[in-house]
Amino acid sequence: MVSLVSDPLVQFLILLLIRGAAKITLPESSLGRLVLNVLFFSALTGLLLYHGIPPYLRDEDPVSIAQRVSNGALKTIWWFGGAMVLASSVRIFLIFERKPREGRLIQDLVVALIYLTAALCIVAYVFSLPVGTIIATSGVFAIVLGLALQSTLNDVFSGIALNLGRPISVGDWVALDDNVQGRVIETNWRSTQLLNGTNDLVVVPNSLLAKSRITNLSGPDFSHGASLKVRIAPSRPPGVILDAMEKVLLSSNAISKIPPPSASILGIDKEAVEIELSFRVGDVGKVGGAKNELFDLVFRHAEAAGLQLAAPVGSIQVAIDQMPGENGIKRPTSSMRLMNSIPLFTGLTDEEKEGLATTMNRLTFRKGDIISHRDTSLTSLMIIRSGVVAIQETEDGIIMELARLAPGDFFGERGVLMGALELGDVRALTAVVIYEIPKERLAAVLRERPAIAEELALLLSTRSKAEEALHQTGPISSDGHSTALSMRIRQLFRLS
Repeated sequence: MVSLVSDPLVQFLILLLIRGAAKITLPESSLGRLVLNVLFFSALTGLLLYHGIPPYLRDEDPVSIAQRVSNGALKTIWWFGGAMVLASSVRIFLIFERKPREGRLIQDLVVALIYLTAALCIVAYVFSLPVGTIIATSGVFAIVLGLALQSTLNDVFSGIALNLGRPISVGDWVALDDNVQGRVIETNWRSTQLLNGTNDLVVVPNSLLAKSRITNLSGPDFSHGASLKVRIAPSRPPGVILDAMEKVLLSSNAISKIPPPSASILGIDKEAVEIELSFRVGDVGKVGGAKNELFDLVFRHAEAAGLQLAAPVGSIQVAIDQMPGENGIKRPTSSMRLMNSIPLFTGLTDEEKEGLATTMNRLTFRKGDIISHRDTSLTSLMIIRSGVVAIQETEDGIIMELARLAPGDFFGERGVLMGALELGDVRALTAVVIYEIPKERLAAVLRERPAIAEELALLLSTRSKAEEALHQTGPISSDGHSTALSMRIRQLFRLS
């Protein structure tokens, strides 16, 4: 029994059981794992040296096969135990500029080098084989394998460089030299996967990505700049045209207000004044929607300012604008042009539009004027003819903007239809011209055209949902909201 206990292999098994019990008992942590590995390695080193088995020397004395196998197993475990201690130290203390992902990659490479060194030491001191010959043989094999896997290895090493440099990250929008553009959804050792605008998966090898010029559209933040060009006929001075385009940017709800957008004249000739509108959006995916809104606003503000879009470059002008009154052509009045530009009244006949236009009152406001105060109920439907209007809510001295309105937009439907109070101050951001339709005249129109009540109810429901979304993060009103509003409007105006 005593001889059995004094056997180094039995003592090692006892030491291994103690280590296993300590690992189960002690709480799991990186530092605790390191301390446990150090204690186990120290005990194993003392055990081997006590029995005269130096793990860093070859066995010179002839021993039995059983003892040679036992000593070889213990030496192998000792080398791997030392490698585990070094690997645990690397995991804790090797940090790469406070960047977890890059630090993890460096740690993996160092740990792999540690275990490779331990394996070579086992070959040399346990199996007593010439390491130089093995390295030379493996070098020839590595050359052959490298030539066969040249493309794959190029991708792997390029992936290492990209992961260390981190020019892109998962979630970034990137554009490459060959017009490849998309959002990064995955990056690994061999390739980077992009999801383009048509929802197709684009797999780019890392070697190709490393050689390309990468434009990170999400850096340094997710906001993205864009621009569009507009050509206006030179029928008015450039200052007037530039002022109208600045109002286009001012009235947009889709673009960022900080940094402020800008409009600049690129050129002027007898055919057109060319203006560039520069702006930023919160995300590159919102550029398309912002441009669509701006094109619509360009048309509306140009019409409100009496401007005309220029013909395309190189086209032949086949029609000449008639001056008012020439050849018997009667130019529509300003209020009639406004009626024709509002989709809400497209169902009315020309006679009905003319009758409604003659009853509208024209109001003017200076920049900064309060058109309507909060918690007041408007008794007229207010239609913007020109200028920019903002609906603002003030809470504890903080101004929150609910919406911006441009020519052709209207407000006051809340008070006219429901008798409800306005949620915010309606402020003129520029000089504003407004036409108002009194409640009694609008009621007569609704009785003749009940479909307009449905459209007003839908508009009021949409605005209410948008206002709720600004005030809360929970679910917004259900789809039945517009139906309930429509029924209430019909009851109030006694519609059939």
